[in-house]
Amino acid sequence: MHGSETPADAVRSIASRTALILETNNLRGGGNVEEALASLKRLVTRLALQTVAPATLAQWIITHDGIDAAARAEIVRLAGRTIDFVPISASDSYYEAKNAGFDHADPERCDYVAFCDADCNPAARWLEHLLLPFTAPAADAPLVVAGRTSYSSSAFGVALTSIDFMYFPSTLGTGATSNFYANNVAFRREVFDKYRYQELPGVYRAHCQVMGMRLLADGVKLHYAVDAHTEHRLPDTRRELFKLRWMRGEDSVSLTPYLVRSQLPSSFQWLARSGPIGPGCVMAARLFYSLKALNRQDLPPLRGLQLPLGVLLLLGLSAIDTCGAITRSLIAMFSPAPDRKLEALSYHRH
Repeated sequence: MHGSETPADAVRSIASRTALILETNNLRGGGNVEEALASLKRLVTRLALQTVAPATLAQWIITHDGIDAAARAEIVRLAGRTIDFVPISASDSYYEAKNAGFDHADPERCDYVAFCDADCNPAARWLEHLLLPFTAPAADAPLVVAGRTSYSSSAFGVALTSIDFMYFPSTLGTGATSNFYANNVAFRREVFDKYRYQELPGVYRAHCQVMGMRLLADGVKLHYAVDAHTEHRLPDTRRELFKLRWMRGEDSVSLTPYLVRSQLPSSFQWLARSGPIGPGCVMAARLFYSLKALNRQDLPPLRGLQLPLGVLLLLGLSAIDTCGAITRSLIAMFSPAPDRKLEALSYHRH
């Protein structure tokens, strides 16, 4: 902030130099185009009511693989501003869509990029809180701001949040996190351009965790904006929930070498090439931290019988993940990892 500028003015100033990038990959799964569009329109309507008005943004970008002209016009009307629709291939992955959206951000107008997902439900002040840390004096302003993502506040949602959306403190200072999630994060433009999501064959959704480790290794602090909250939709069927959990477990196999290199001393580097042992250790450590996260990490508290129920749910979900991890690691000893780029695009029925 400068001089007599108010915090609200400062946030609007940042917004005027920000591109909001919304991907729609997670809405591909239901097979009903009209329902997917209705879901997207509900989100756009909600975003239009943010305390930081979308009209103040430098750009609003939506990546898609088939939204027709009439639907695009309706979405623009609901947003109350122009939107840049970026077509992508039906074979493009979740992270490729985010990179494509970023590539469409105008470097002359956008110093910042903020990312949101079409299957998330942001709080009314989500964008305001996500951009607020950038208003700090230049010497103190972060380069990356991670918002807080969770599932619903039910016992099931809290248990699942403690697995999928944990935030770990950073060694780079107070108020920092060592990880982020791609559905709720903002970057200085040049930082995302340097670290953008890498191709990780056989990986489902661990790309943002790998980027977080690269940022941490280079001393880039990730500011944790706890009030920049968005609620992620749950899978719509038990079958899709099981599929999601299994692939989360499989991801630990590809993620293990990165975790070993970044977190463990040289004497433990053998775990990166240990077959199922390394991923098994990762899953055990994750379960430990997930149990610790219950009733902590800004999650709604589970009271009375909800707490043991949450623990049982967490144990059951982690067991599925671990089976996926061990199975994948055993198979990986004899064959390459399968392509998971599009596997994640079918767990919503809108």
